[in-house]
Amino acid sequence: MKLLYSLLALISLSGQLTNTVRAQTLAARVTTTAAAPADYQIAHLEPASWWVGMNNPQLQLMVHGRRIGELTPDIQYPGVTITSVQRVSNPNYLFIQLDVTQQALPGKLDINFSRQGIKVLNTGYQLNARRAHSAQRKGFSPSDAIYLLVPDRFANGNPENDSVAQLIESSNRAKPGGRHGGDLQGVSDHLDYIAQMGFTTIWPTPLTQNNQAAYSYHGYSATDLYQVDARLGSNEDYRQLVSKAKSKGLGFIQDIVLNHIGSGHWWMRDMPTPDWLNFPNKYTETSHARSTVQDPHAAQGDKEKFASGWFTTTMPDLNQRNSLLATYLIQNTIWWIEYADLSGIRTDTYSYSDKNFLAEWSRSVINEYPHLNLVGEEWSNNPAIVAYWQRGKINQDGYVSSMPGMMDFPLHDSLRAGLMGEESASEGLLKMYLAIANDFIYPDASNLVIFEGNHDTSRLFSALNNSLPHYKMALTYLATMRGIPQFFYGTEVLMQSPKKRDDGKVRSDFPGGWTGDKVSAFTGKGLSKMQKEAQDFMRQLLNWRKTSAAIQQGKLLHYLPENGCYVYFRYTGTQKVMVILNKNTIETNLTTSRFSEMLSPTAKGRNVLTGQEVDLKKSLHLSPLSATIIDINEL
Repeated sequence: MKLLYSLLALISLSGQLTNTVRAQTLAARVTTTAAAPADYQIAHLEPASWWVGMNNPQLQLMVHGRRIGELTPDIQYPGVTITSVQRVSNPNYLFIQLDVTQQALPGKLDINFSRQGIKVLNTGYQLNARRAHSAQRKGFSPSDAIYLLVPDRFANGNPENDSVAQLIESSNRAKPGGRHGGDLQGVSDHLDYIAQMGFTTIWPTPLTQNNQAAYSYHGYSATDLYQVDARLGSNEDYRQLVSKAKSKGLGFIQDIVLNHIGSGHWWMRDMPTPDWLNFPNKYTETSHARSTVQDPHAAQGDKEKFASGWFTTTMPDLNQRNSLLATYLIQNTIWWIEYADLSGIRTDTYSYSDKNFLAEWSRSVINEYPHLNLVGEEWSNNPAIVAYWQRGKINQDGYVSSMPGMMDFPLHDSLRAGLMGEESASEGLLKMYLAIANDFIYPDASNLVIFEGNHDTSRLFSALNNSLPHYKMALTYLATMRGIPQFFYGTEVLMQSPKKRDDGKVRSDFPGGWTGDKVSAFTGKGLSKMQKEAQDFMRQLLNWRKTSAAIQQGKLLHYLPENGCYVYFRYTGTQKVMVILNKNTIETNLTTSRFSEMLSPTAKGRNVLTGQEVDLKKSLHLSPLSATIIDINEL
């Protein structure tokens, strides 16, 4: 084949072939045959596709293949030009910078690659039309209730993909830390259940390929950032799932990991640059000391170890200070939003990435989608550390973030501690009150995601000592408090776990998701009386929440907990809701005169959960360990 290329070049140079058109036709035929470019084949071209009409016209293509860096690319397509070509120390990579102007139309462009003036390779690249109003898409908001699920553990809709030949780990449902076979089809099959429960948004743990030898089910060790794991389904399956979910009023949040990849990622076999990873030559684990980012007195070495250390030996830490990698990660996020038609992004291990990169990442995504919502994971119970990352925060070090939302870990911790702790001047319900009193630290507390648990924490019902009354108080608090509530799959049927962290058991299989399950939360078969009561309670609570403007958009006013009761109000100019959490183990009379700031003398109420009319004039009779929600009607 090399001889053929040499012969063609010789003929062209010597002028022996007089028919120029014939020569060009022959050369084109040779370069487009599958066998012709034996020495130059593209193994990866990412992003996999792009769109015309993006706000940022700049597009970086990563081209990977043996000795591909020796080639020179050329594009002849109206509205698209190559602005620069960057070669790196690894000759198997080429980075092409494109300008995709507003004049570019959807279509398939050709990228021709030549060496010493001779075309040796050609590939097509698709530019797509965007959906109507894609840039103005609305993100999830306080009007939503999020359902977090682990797809591998939710439902097995397609047993044929439980194990895939080209992927290392096979299905083994008997192994708590193994793959169990849940997939996108399983989620699709039960969208009606999720919608009927009152949820409005689905957040699955990461869906990208995790070709790891073990623990590949959770999705946080990506080995291909542009492919859905084949044991879950295909990219097209994912897109169809999101479309079907939207038809039922359900949005989709994608879980993105910017900080690290899996040790089985194809980059690890052929690294683009020596500095693509942090600590590439010697394993150095992160300190997990999140406070070093904000600490004005922190040693530089401590800051570096936190931000650059690896999460685990199987999760290599990415160096986002490399501008090529930073652009790659930004484009990957935007690609999934546009490709799958997402309603938001949840970013794992948010603060572990380089903070300057995070500022640029959040700015770039919001620049393309100004109304989209993003939420970051900052696992700290210190509100000052969480607030540092939120958009609008004025930080002492001048750091500017464009991140709209964060996970409210301080509220999560205070909720569990407050409901389980003994009532005193510093414990119990006061912890929940103080978590909200700290809202002055946040630029926008209403856009924090509040939650009872997730895939990294113990199950709520277990943490509350299997107490249904405490469980109902927790759910009521989350459904009525400021912020965006998120619930972990199975919470509605009291799924349990050890109190100490045990990932396999926390992420156990959802009952009814597998053929032959004796218990099904989808149909109610085999559920205990208590489980049915819990499921009915959540369904009623969340579906009512959909109708309440005061809960979705209203302001918050709360009163210091007294005598074992915590009372707060959510209100707009036209609607008012009163919430009472009673931790007393005996019946309690709550005098209403204390709440005159929110209750007029003519106010009447209706108990949301029972439908009964409530007399608000003197006192309220509260059942032991109870949660009460009252719709206020002021005549």
